[in-house]
Amino acid sequence: MIRFLHTADIHLDSPLKGLESHEDAPVEEIRGATRRAFDNCIDLAIEQAVDFLLIVGDLYDVDWKDYNTGLFFASRMGRLNRAGIAVFIVSGNHDAANQITRTMPPLENVTIFPAKKPASIRLENLGVIIHGQSYPSRAVTENLASQYPRHESGYFNIGLLHTSLTGREGHEDYAPCTLDELKSKGYDYWALGHVHKREIVADDPWIVFPGNIQGRHIRETGTKGATLVTVEDGRITDVRVCELDVLRWATCRVDLSPCETTNSIYDAVRQAFELEIAGANGRPLALRLILTGRCPVHAQLLERTAQWTEEFRGIGAGLGNIWLEKVKFQTRRAVTLEEIAGADTALTGLLQSIQELKLDSDTLTALVPELANLQSKLPPEIHKGEEPFLDPSPDTMAELRTEVQNLLIAKLLQHGRI
Repeated sequence: MIRFLHTADIHLDSPLKGLESHEDAPVEEIRGATRRAFDNCIDLAIEQAVDFLLIVGDLYDVDWKDYNTGLFFASRMGRLNRAGIAVFIVSGNHDAANQITRTMPPLENVTIFPAKKPASIRLENLGVIIHGQSYPSRAVTENLASQYPRHESGYFNIGLLHTSLTGREGHEDYAPCTLDELKSKGYDYWALGHVHKREIVADDPWIVFPGNIQGRHIRETGTKGATLVTVEDGRITDVRVCELDVLRWATCRVDLSPCETTNSIYDAVRQAFELEIAGANGRPLALRLILTGRCPVHAQLLERTAQWTEEFRGIGAGLGNIWLEKVKFQTRRAVTLEEIAGADTALTGLLQSIQELKLDSDTLTALVPELANLQSKLPPEIHKGEEPFLDPSPDTMAELRTEVQNLLIAKLLQHGRI
């Protein structure tokens, strides 16, 4: 029997984004999350007595600030070495050959595949051959898979590839290739990386994205971990998901349609938080709350969003293990504006103008000239990342427009204009 653990996209020492600015946030837990998740990975490999560990790209997030990241990794490889576990690595776009300038001396049990062309490593004692190629640079747009050798008979063939396949939402289109192309190689298992959401692309043969081992921001929600594979007599008999994350991100949607009082809102949010806690299996939760539904308290919510947000944070703090990343107020009025204002009045025209309000980055800059000056003074990293400052994407602008519309209409309602 052969057993191996397939991981990818560890992003060691990558900062978790979205909570550091909150005074009650678990800063130390956030900063050390990727290391502790990686420790869980090492513990699992040793507990399961795997024959080898596969790391399929983006072991590191960026070039090391100092040698502490490398020393941490080396110490964990030492634990695996003492347990007789080999490690095979291909680099990806974040830790490509030209991205990581600092290096550690070669580690006895660690093999890093070359970047110039695919290589094949034979494990004669196991009857396994592993094929792989690292990234030579951050942006690899050519088809690396096309140069991988065909399967070698008499061995259990594994391919390591950091790829977007034919494209995956939210991920750069790196090392593109097709599913048919991977299948044509005749390998028994394709260990993929780059996509942070777990996905079984195929099971004949097995082609798997394990996802990353620790969510790093609100777009990486849910269970994170690695894939444990068991092989008997040259055939895969078990492919198991193993949870490794130490802090979990979640999006919690709460329908406030039945709520007619502030107390009922608190109750609905508390019950939703309790369900999220139950699903996290004891892990701390970084949670985005999204309030939806047609409800009588819609205007009350929009009148004091900051106060409501702090009150919801208080509910989370009272339950324990919940830190609120953000609250989105997406409720709607219980009745339509036409029903409130009438079919043909001056107010109806005003409301229609508000509803037709169009926003984009150019319009905002024209309306608020100071924005352009502010943007020019902000550091480049503020304009990048998962949620950049003044994101000009159509989805973000549509969401901003809706928020502005709702705030303006709520003000009219609040002051009795309607």
